[in-house]
Amino acid sequence: MSGELEQPQAGPSRAGLNLPNPERNQTGVPGEVIRRARTQGPTSWIQKVLEQITDSPLQSVTPSEVVPVAVLAVQRYLLEDEPRDRIPKPPFYCYDVTISDGVYQEKCYLDPSLNFLVYKNILKVGIEMKIFRVSCLYNEKRLGQGILCIDNVHCGGTLDTISVETPFRNSAHEEIPERPLRGGKSHYLALWNNEDPYGDIWLTNKQPEEHNFNNTRIISLSHLEMTWNNRKNFPALLVRILHKSRLRYYGKPDKKMIEPYQTFLEVADRSGTVSVIMWNALCPEWYKSLRVGLVLLLQDYSVKKSYPFRLQPLPVDPQIKLISTMEVCLNLRDPPNNIIIIPERQVKPEWRLPKLNHRFVTRSELDNMAEKQICDVIGILVFVGRVQRSKKKENREDFWSYRWIHIADGTSQHPFIVELFSTSQPEIFENICPMTYFMCTQLKVVRNNTQVPKLLYLTTTNESRVIITGHRGQLCANDSKVKNFIRWIKTKTDSGEKKNAVIGGYYPFPPVPETFSKYRNSVKVESLLTAISEVRKEIEDLQYREQKRIAIQGIITVIKYIPHSSTTESASASETFQNANRPSTSQAAGRESQSQERDDKQHQEDGPVSPQCCQTTYTSLSPTKKKRIVQGPYDKLVPVPQPDFSSQTKGNKSGIPSIFQRRESVSTSMQGKARKTISHGWESQLWREKKFGLVDHLHYSSVYPESIPRKFTVEHKSFLIQQYNSQPAKYIPPEERAPKLNDFKSARSLGHFEVTILGLNHEIAIDVAFLPMYCSEDIRASQIDTLLTCMNYSCVYPQEVNGNERVPGPRAIAGDIIKAVTELDRTHVVCILDICNLGNNKVEVCLHKIYSPDNIY
Repeated sequence: MSGELEQPQAGPSRAGLNLPNPERNQTGVPGEVIRRARTQGPTSWIQKVLEQITDSPLQSVTPSEVVPVAVLAVQRYLLEDEPRDRIPKPPFYCYDVTISDGVYQEKCYLDPSLNFLVYKNILKVGIEMKIFRVSCLYNEKRLGQGILCIDNVHCGGTLDTISVETPFRNSAHEEIPERPLRGGKSHYLALWNNEDPYGDIWLTNKQPEEHNFNNTRIISLSHLEMTWNNRKNFPALLVRILHKSRLRYYGKPDKKMIEPYQTFLEVADRSGTVSVIMWNALCPEWYKSLRVGLVLLLQDYSVKKSYPFRLQPLPVDPQIKLISTMEVCLNLRDPPNNIIIIPERQVKPEWRLPKLNHRFVTRSELDNMAEKQICDVIGILVFVGRVQRSKKKENREDFWSYRWIHIADGTSQHPFIVELFSTSQPEIFENICPMTYFMCTQLKVVRNNTQVPKLLYLTTTNESRVIITGHRGQLCANDSKVKNFIRWIKTKTDSGEKKNAVIGGYYPFPPVPETFSKYRNSVKVESLLTAISEVRKEIEDLQYREQKRIAIQGIITVIKYIPHSSTTESASASETFQNANRPSTSQAAGRESQSQERDDKQHQEDGPVSPQCCQTTYTSLSPTKKKRIVQGPYDKLVPVPQPDFSSQTKGNKSGIPSIFQRRESVSTSMQGKARKTISHGWESQLWREKKFGLVDHLHYSSVYPESIPRKFTVEHKSFLIQQYNSQPAKYIPPEERAPKLNDFKSARSLGHFEVTILGLNHEIAIDVAFLPMYCSEDIRASQIDTLLTCMNYSCVYPQEVNGNERVPGPRAIAGDIIKAVTELDRTHVVCILDICNLGNNKVEVCLHKIYSPDNIY
């Protein structure tokens, strides 16, 4: 491509194909570069395809030779170049895929009909991929410019290693800042949400600088509030940042705006506090450099009437006046702003700028706090859940990213339970792990004392900020509660927190109320109950790491216990996990037939369906056909397995929750044949009558490696963090001799159950998993959630027991659970299911609670 320097036009950008241009000097014709490369080094498949498509009169071609390429990047952006008179239709976002053939890298445009491959995390970095059809999208406003489009692909398995040193065939793809192939002057977004700053447009180089105040006129915020309506020019503001919000992206396809971002700063001087709104291109320039506590000198700003429906965070100091009638606006051009960070050493006491105060609370104090109160917390992380996503609005493509964490501070046997949404700090959000000092501000209390179990946790707000050890920021060491926490950590002589540290896995929180009527009042959905015939569509519509909670009616007809000691859970999941790491080649058909033969010999429902048993060739098809393609084969119904109970959990000093102690006598009194039958599983007479006449049987009882919480080990910190984070947008070379997820010890001691729910009309059944979270050694919430209490999730923690007390093992607990199910025979119940797309054709469907007729109202 030539060295043209003019601004890119709407349509395919200049970072595309290097096609012959008669207006260029022949020494710079990219076609010449292609011919020279063929004689000077290894043959590039990418160059051969480019030659083929440029020589063809057709708009799209099938490569004469199909060879595997590696995927190095999958990047998302908003398509902003649609004609103004056209109403934007989904998808609003496009994807550029960077591939490597071992000789060159090439950035390609993914046909929007294949976007679902990214939604499901089937097309991802690090995999092998075959491209069966390509086309060229030309820029009709420029001569000889176009981009390579991918129209038909076959997604294979994960490659062991990929060379990242391979050069780009087109040097324009290496330009900084990195721009999308389409979208005019747009930029790349974070792959899975819009709140996180992503890419090289986000600067971090703003530093404090000395300022001469001799000729600077400064106005107080209270004086500005009284006079701004009568002013055209505003004197400078000298303020301290008290709060900083997460980013808000408001880009839309029909509005061509450069970096459409917004963020709020709550700033204060001695006279009051006010909101400052930073707009558009100022956000990439300043957002990552501005921290809470910095002193700013603001000049050339504008003032407007405040938005009436926005709630400002309340000042920590009640003596500071909250100014809510106006807002200060910072924009790059209207007027061009002047922002200066004043070094702390230049801050004078006579300025009387407010100090940065916090509302730290301890875990023991949290029990007495009211709903919606705001607080700050500090502690050590003892549990870090996997990153999950939830839709902001139905029928939209925007998601929130969040994860559940537990924080211990030594003041209570219970940890803080925190719903941590992305705070526009991806460098922290993606790197938190157990055994890390953790501070979070502006958390809101969520509680409900009227439901059973009582609900109590914290959730982040728009102004929440996170600080962890090893990252920029201070842990407020001068605060008395912070000092007490540090003193507690230093006096710890045992390794209890380290031994009980857990990461990832299915986490069924928050718990649902004890009755269905209360559940109905607590959820905000159009349709409270999902017909069992609609469950498949609900699952198919899930995007990567999206988790939803649905309610279905049915009859429990089968339950099977899969002990933790059984090789069924770990081996089958491990086999699938390893198979998913292998490329999908022409041997896939042979593998599928071999798998079908094995189906006749062993029960496949105990393990996940391997993605290699599914068709993974994708092309530009209708939405209906696309959905049909990704559906895999279903397992056959098999007899109840007879697991081995030779390995049982012995009693431990940390004790067990009292609910199991009360039922121990019931468990131990069961003997002989009754105990054997109930321990292994149960199948109702109704199921034996109906199972062969079903219209459909949905098999979603698989337990995948990602579903199991793992004991955290510092030695493999980076590997575990990566496994439970979202898929990255760019390829990260794995560490040498990286372990497998199944190599890490499970934090669950009870195993899991497979439960079959028959629809009320006896036509459709669904198999789901039930994963009790009970682990008597774990500081995480032990799920004393047995079917004896109608699957009621409860956060109960291990209690001390005397040395002579007997702790029931998993076998006794499982027996109680299965026995309870027999009491629900032929009973119409409401089942609450947690469903989550784990990516790569893996779906997790877990039974959260059963409402029996006694618990409906």
